[in-house]
Amino acid sequence: MSGLPIADDVLDADVDVLSVQETANALGVSANKVRQMLRDGDLIAVRRKGDLFVPSAFLVKDGIAKGLKGTITVLLDSGFTQTEMLRWLFADDESLPGGNPINALRTSHHTEVKRRAQAMAF
Repeated sequence: MSGLPIADDVLDADVDVLSVQETANALGVSANKVRQMLRDGDLIAVRRKGDLFVPSAFLVKDGIAKGLKGTITVLLDSGFTQTEMLRWLFADDESLPGGNPINALRTSHHTEVKRRAQAMAF
């Protein structure tokens, strides 16, 4: 699994996560495809007890939450580490629908989330 960018597990214990295989099953792709998605910056994973896990909040009924990849790209281009991105995506922000950036992405507010991510770069 070398070469995969992995975030420190900064998620609250109550944040639901999926194994790579569970993520693959939910997306209808192979586990190798999920690993490629991690390398490509489509998703962020954490390591727990030696295994990789993806926050289930990254997924919606039709696949990956719209705007997640673009938001990750903006944050990466701004110098954020995987851990900092994960912390920001799940940080409380009552001014956003859903109370944090990831929930705002899940409810189709990707433009506002990406705008805020871009503003943080300055």
